Amino acid sequence: MNEAKGMGISTQWRGSRGLVTKGADGKVVFLYGEVQPSVVCSPLQVCDIELQGGEVVRDVLVGDTVRWKVEPATSGAAGGQAIHLIVKPSEPGLLTSMVVTTSRRTYHIQLKSHATQYMARVGFEYPEDVSAKLADVNARLEASTIPGAGVPAEQLSFAYSVSGSAGWRPTRVYSDGQKTYIQFPRSISGQDAPVLFVVSGGQNRIVNYRMKSNMMVVDYNIDRAVLVSGVGWKQQKVTISRGGR
Repeated sequence: MNEAKGMGISTQWRGSRGLVTKGADGKVVFLYGEVQPSVVCSPLQVCDIELQGGEVVRDVLVGDTVRWKVEPATSGAAGGQAIHLIVKPSEPGLLTSMVVTTSRRTYHIQLKSHATQYMARVGFEYPEDVSAKLADVNARLEASTIPGAGVPAEQLSFAYSVSGSAGWRPTRVYSDGQKTYIQFPRSISGQDAPVLFVVSGGQNRIVNYRMKSNMMVVDYNIDRAVLVSGVGWKQQKVTISRGGR
């Protein structure tokens, strides 16, 4: 019963339709590990199976070594060379399997031969490469995003003026249309942060805000506000005005 279940799993994996895309120069690209790639070759033609650059091949095992010929080739500069497996069948109508072990992974490939049809170039897309590319995209997006707001800089309003000479004077004030962000020098801590008063009707009133590292976040747009630290002659004050009001 276990044998039948195992055969069913293996058959399903070999026969599944995985993601196949078109690469450069007509290369057929399989997503590594999703399914068993089926590579079609033809007599008097060559199939070029390209592995990942920098990958070192350990062994190449072919089920039918009599009617299938596999030869290695390389491309690229030293240190990042890509191994190519040049596959040639002796006649059409053949079916066998090939296992390629490398320094990074193991490939299980099905080989088929056809009288006229063949895949000239075959390659692979690797899940870890996709993850790395996604991480790179996210990093670039994060780099182009102003701290705290979570939106691109072009969607923010920086039309605020800051007056005052306190040592913690904000380095930047901006709004995303819903919240106001007051960015202080990195040297500031939550304990040293000044108190925020919003100026309304000629009076100062305390409003709710929260500190995230060196960022003060107010949950609405402010037109005019005062930041105050200390008391008496030690008191420091900075004024924030939207649109230079």
